[in-house]
Amino acid sequence: MSRLRILVTLALTYALLGVLMNSVGTVILQSIRHFGATKPMGSTLEACKDLSVVVAAFLLAVRIPAFGYRRALVAVMAVIALACLAASFANSFVAMQLLFVATGLCFGIAKVATYGTIGLLARDPADHASVTGIVEGVFMVGLLVGVWLFGAFIGADSTGGDWLHFYWLLGGIAAVLAVAWRAMPLDETAASVRGERAGSVRAMLSLVALPPTVAFLGGIFCYVLVEQSVGTWLPTFNSEVLHLPPAMSVQMSSIFVGAMAVGRLASGVVLKRIDWLPVLLACLACIALLIVATLPATRGLAARADVGWSNAPVAAYLFPLIGVFMAPIYPTLCSVALSALPRHRHAAMMGLIVIFSALGGTIGSFVTSLLFQHISGQIAFYAALLPLALIALALLQVRRRLPRTMTA
Repeated sequence: MSRLRILVTLALTYALLGVLMNSVGTVILQSIRHFGATKPMGSTLEACKDLSVVVAAFLLAVRIPAFGYRRALVAVMAVIALACLAASFANSFVAMQLLFVATGLCFGIAKVATYGTIGLLARDPADHASVTGIVEGVFMVGLLVGVWLFGAFIGADSTGGDWLHFYWLLGGIAAVLAVAWRAMPLDETAASVRGERAGSVRAMLSLVALPPTVAFLGGIFCYVLVEQSVGTWLPTFNSEVLHLPPAMSVQMSSIFVGAMAVGRLASGVVLKRIDWLPVLLACLACIALLIVATLPATRGLAARADVGWSNAPVAAYLFPLIGVFMAPIYPTLCSVALSALPRHRHAAMMGLIVIFSALGGTIGSFVTSLLFQHISGQIAFYAALLPLALIALALLQVRRRLPRTMTA
């Protein structure tokens, strides 16, 4: 019962941070509409959160086990509650930038604590993969709910600032979770073994010298580059390319999030029966096929006053389905790498994962913003085919080089 309670609270905490991190696409759209931001200016919101994640991962990740995963999650939720409250009253683009800085710092800490806690609770590598898939699945369900709630606040906005009341709700939930973690029992003994060695930045950097790590981190970087490019700019794609109303543009992007949730929850079942490499390679092939098959249907579309869910362009429904096939890649790669390491090295590896994820997200969003600004939304998403090919190569290298356990 204690394990279940911890996992539920962990998943909800991770999901709440995910709602904030992945709301950047919606906030970019709102910033363009209400704060007069340009698209490159909007892309700085992605940089604010992702570079903050890098800072948190590099400076704090390896120190989190010594501080305590539970205590770190209490602090993160408390900071998020205060940051959301402050942003809701500021009503400015600078306030949104500062909110994403705080969110990035907290997410970098919480992600290390989340995966570290999974490592403490997992019984074996198969259980680790299953629990990771479930937690990441709940994460995506939270994003789906967040997209719809955010869309509802935007749809009901009558002053240009009412949509910021969404942050009152998020702040309240964060406060409740902070209290819940404060009272949560968690045995963290295994994470603090050989703490002096594991708690140094040198321990993190030493992992890069292991043969599988370069291929693994390259795959993580390219994956997040694609996921964040699509997830962040899909509301803008829906608005400018498919000519959907603003609130509907945000809500339609929930198809991508829902597809990701289905894919991650399903992967927990599939990967118990089928080896991870053929599953992920098949997923990459399906993503590429959907991109090539659906984007041509977005050409020549005209704005219509009567557009709605029943008569929206077919591409609005088909293109986001790439989320089903993108979903298993990230958690499976992370689980494969972490399961090959002793528990006291999980925080160091997660620090590297978070750093390369953040860099991939920032670069992907910025490149996509330039393509949207100067070429077209269709070309922006066609560009995802290159990193998809690189991910396939990285997966093959990980399988070839990864030993059963990395103990260096």
